[in-house]
Amino acid sequence: MKIGVPIEIKNNENRVGMTPSGVFELTKRNHEVYVQKNAGFGSGFFDQDYIDAGATILETIEEVYEVAEMIVKVKEPIEQEYSLIKKDQVVFTYFHFASSEALTKAMIDSESVCIAYETVEDADGSLPLLVPMSEVAGRMSIQQGAKYLEKPIKGRGILLGGVPGVKPANVLVLGGGIVGIQAAKMAAGLGANVTIMDINMKQLRYIADIMPANVNTEFSSEYNIRKHLPKTDLVIGGVLIKGAKAPKLITKDMLKDMRPGTVIVDVAVDQGGCFETTHATTHQDPTYIIDDVVHYCVANMPGAVPYTSTVALTNVTLPYVIKLANEGWEQACANNASLAKGLNVVKGDIVYKEIAEAFGLEFLAS
Repeated sequence: MKIGVPIEIKNNENRVGMTPSGVFELTKRNHEVYVQKNAGFGSGFFDQDYIDAGATILETIEEVYEVAEMIVKVKEPIEQEYSLIKKDQVVFTYFHFASSEALTKAMIDSESVCIAYETVEDADGSLPLLVPMSEVAGRMSIQQGAKYLEKPIKGRGILLGGVPGVKPANVLVLGGGIVGIQAAKMAAGLGANVTIMDINMKQLRYIADIMPANVNTEFSSEYNIRKHLPKTDLVIGGVLIKGAKAPKLITKDMLKDMRPGTVIVDVAVDQGGCFETTHATTHQDPTYIIDDVVHYCVANMPGAVPYTSTVALTNVTLPYVIKLANEGWEQACANNASLAKGLNVVKGDIVYKEIAEAFGLEFLAS
């Protein structure tokens, strides 16, 4: 199979869809890999690294899309790429369709085969291709939240872990999944007082068992969230509903209950966000303020640490890329139930129910 790895052209996205190590595993199986010039530069991988692994370097993104039977990316195609995607071409990447009707309709019109990393699902309900980026984003949410609590950036001017004689910050984490656990772990490690909320009591029991004493668990409800907001310094939104829009757990009217300079970080922004006032931002212009509350809603948080993120992502995507290349998408999905759940839009039809429901579009059961 001919596999293309283009440069990510989303704002400040420095990750790349495949490492040279991943390319080597494909070329030794006699697949052809075409990498756009400088595609790996932001992640610390150079063209010669890819050449040494057996790839062919192409100058332009147009050349990559034109030659490839399968495109392996990191982020969803943006508008400049829509016209480059060909009928029957496989595109394997994070799509997060439920947050963008324009992207959904563009991929329907392209008649391509869109396989989304974020909906590949194992039998136990876990999302193996989302986990590493959720781990990165969860940890980064605290790193960024701590920074934006600083006064020069309009935060409350509070040190997350406090110092002797001064109480640490209060951190509220919404969602007890991968993002929430990693965020709570980082915040606790810095010495903050952490409360993590979820509606899954089994998960809360697990979190209570593994977390240190400065992490408390609480059942998530609007009443309980509202109770915490007046005394919270940093709120992390990490709620995920597979393939669907995130629920709005903090509404605009709740912002008035927060102290000026409170920071909220919405890790669920790719799925529409779990704060009503969320809109996607970029690493170039990461924050905005509403009702004196600092919003950090960068839609590609792991893109700020591209080496770590690219290696972590290739570690989990490569086995699926190899299956798709060896068997073709139809046979690979027929043979692998986890991969089959990654099918979102196939040759003009939406085959993932939650995406169709998000926009009131027709759903074709696979």
